Amino acid sequence: MSQLNALISDPASVDAAIENRFCVRAFLPDQVPRTMLEEILRVASRAASGSNAQPWKVYVLQGDARAGLIEKVCAAHDALRDHPELESKFRPDYDYYPRQWVEPYLSRRRQNGWSLYGLLGIAKGENEKMHAQHQRNYRLFDAPVGLMFTVDRVMGQGSLVDYGMFIQNLMVAARARGLHTCPQAAWNNYSSIVMEHIGAGGEEMLVCGMALGYADESAPVNEFRTPRDPVQAFTHWLE
Repeated sequence: MSQLNALISDPASVDAAIENRFCVRAFLPDQVPRTMLEEILRVASRAASGSNAQPWKVYVLQGDARAGLIEKVCAAHDALRDHPELESKFRPDYDYYPRQWVEPYLSRRRQNGWSLYGLLGIAKGENEKMHAQHQRNYRLFDAPVGLMFTVDRVMGQGSLVDYGMFIQNLMVAARARGLHTCPQAAWNNYSSIVMEHIGAGGEEMLVCGMALGYADESAPVNEFRTPRDPVQAFTHWLE
């Protein structure tokens, strides 16, 4: 059967993999077989891309490579806390977030942050606890697999659109196999450390990172869910 007339035998499962995806922030140490990772990446590569450019480059970190990156970036994160003047050393390659937040995005961001910290029992002003929780990003939330995504700098902004489709495919394919993920822009501030560690060339730019593995079902942080606006709020029907 060709792709033109192939039927999805269980569309509810496709929807379930999408709707049950969320950002897991506590993982079990259980290893993920390489064959499963390769299959997830193969499925993800079916993402659409302008002119079939397929701009994604993926670095998979496990074992010592994973541990080494965690050590380096956590040390830099601590150094930046103790010496804020180092901020100029740690800049992302591109603006993932707006330089100035406006509504309704500002309110959504605040709700997201304080809802998460509230669940974790971190009050406003508890800077050390906030620092420690933020550093969980750089420990991959204990996930056994870290993914770093890069793109060639020569590519245009449209390649980031392509990349979004690739990463979404990857997360959904992982979820369909009982795995969870957490895409992470937090790594971008330390792109110089990440890129050197993974051996990426100077012609490449860090897009983001991702933690992947099996969720720790006993961790309270994994009860956190973010809301979504209804379709009517973001859709304009023109007839």
